[in-house]
Amino acid sequence: MEEIPMLEKVLAGLNKAGVVPAQKHLFVCIGPDCCASTEGEVLWERIKARVRETGLSVMRTKAGCFRVCVGGPWLVVYPEGTWYGAVTPERFEVILSEHLLGGVPVERWVVARNSLGTPAPQAD
Repeated sequence: MEEIPMLEKVLAGLNKAGVVPAQKHLFVCIGPDCCASTEGEVLWERIKARVRETGLSVMRTKAGCFRVCVGGPWLVVYPEGTWYGAVTPERFEVILSEHLLGGVPVERWVVARNSLGTPAPQAD
């Protein structure tokens, strides 16, 4: 049996992750320090399901720690770098509708912004 060349495996992985067509990247901190891991996993499962159902062109990545260690689960939406704290499955539905599908961040839940390439505004 012939082994699949490494490049083909890498390309298949990138395709599975949706790297090329992705317009956004969702990073989710699922605890255990900022929230209970079970709470974070429930959110993660909702995000996975809803992204699939809506057909959004987004990548998603879960992490065990963003080093904030309070106020989670956390969701960061890139490329704009919008940080949401205390995200529940119900809050995610609003974020999905208004921000991810509608293009307008849910300001009442935005905790921070950092687009990782654009300098932050300086105070006068």
